[in-house]
Amino acid sequence: MDIKASDVKALRDMTGAGMLDCKKALSESNGDMDKAVDYLREKGISKAAKKNDRIAAEGLANIYIKGNKATIIEVNAETDFVAKNQEFINMVDTIGNTILNSEVNTLEEALNLSTDNITLNDLIVNTTATIGEKLSLRRFENINKNDDEIFGTYLHMGGKIASLIVLKGSEETVAKDLAMQSAAMRPNYVTREEVPAEKVEHEKSVLTEQALTEGKKPEFIDKIIEGRLDKFYAEICLIEQTFVKDGDLTVKTYLEQHNSDVTKMVRYEVGEGIEKKVENFADEVRSQISNA
Repeated sequence: MDIKASDVKALRDMTGAGMLDCKKALSESNGDMDKAVDYLREKGISKAAKKNDRIAAEGLANIYIKGNKATIIEVNAETDFVAKNQEFINMVDTIGNTILNSEVNTLEEALNLSTDNITLNDLIVNTTATIGEKLSLRRFENINKNDDEIFGTYLHMGGKIASLIVLKGSEETVAKDLAMQSAAMRPNYVTREEVPAEKVEHEKSVLTEQALTEGKKPEFIDKIIEGRLDKFYAEICLIEQTFVKDGDLTVKTYLEQHNSDVTKMVRYEVGEGIEKKVENFADEVRSQISNA
């Protein structure tokens, strides 16, 4: 049948698929626009499935707030270029706001949420097909605060790092400072009491061996380990760290000066913990040719 160019363009505008794909979809669907959309969607799902073995370690982290609730998310793509794509950014915002307005706790629950008559899972699959890279919702967390607490947020490098702080107090500047501190200094915990006992014991055993190897006298080892543990805590615990905006203060002292306290911290760094695949350019070209 004769396929009108205007129909091809309309289908392309609706789906973001290529012109040839749109023409074939209309031909296969006898010109029925709805069936053509379904056809492309089915093909898009097929294409997206082929991307599952790729490594998506780029992307964006972001924070969404509504009243006393905040949602922090990380959505991954394969390349930094796609992470700057407006369609990808729009998808991330849709995911974040949809989760914010829900009570889900797991990825499975989140992916089954609906927005504009489509699940978040299908939204990701469809956008994967349009953009041409593997995309995935990696993680999220919903955080609730009390009325006497405030949120502090900070996004670094446009969303490469997202840091969310819950501050007991009312000074927004302090909350923002602590979110920046978290982003910059990579603490794993707020206080030393949060550090798992097994992690502390492991560190103690390592420090003990170090001290013995250095020839320290056994009667001094406990005191030496105590001092070195303080340095250990100062690296991994937020309030033990040196305050980045004033090297003469610890974060704990800064908080005391402002009658504030951090009750929650969540920090996402895009791609952390994901083993990134590294290929040289020649290998990449050969790979693309062989898959063509």
